[in-house]
Amino acid sequence: VQLQASGGGLVQAGDSLRLPCQPSEGPLDYVATAWFRQVPGKEREFVASMNWRGSTKNYANSVKGRFTISRSIAKNTVYLQMDSLKPEDTAIYYCATTRERFYTNSPADFNVWGQGTKVTVSS
Repeated sequence: VQLQASGGGLVQAGDSLRLPCQPSEGPLDYVATAWFRQVPGKEREFVASMNWRGSTKNYANSVKGRFTISRSIAKNTVYLQMDSLKPEDTAIYYCATTRERFYTNSPADFNVWGQGTKVTVSS
């Protein structure tokens, strides 16, 4: 099973985008899900995470108050709502999941990934 992220594109600073993420087959099944982003030549960085119940959400300081992670069981989809986008948010965004009970904000703790979707924010 892989994840399929989509919804990326070219937007202007201040705009919003919503990135959906769905499994390639079957229902979403995870202990936690997360979004990461990566700029070419830099390490993949944590953006947001959420446990299965949605009761615990964590955000990188750089996106706190602007981004929201959520999910729809009915649509079998995890979302990253991105508001007030800034040029420094430009990156390839990846969704990921883990079935491990204990996890951190490290990409190494997540073992199911999507192919990424590119977000470009112009100034």
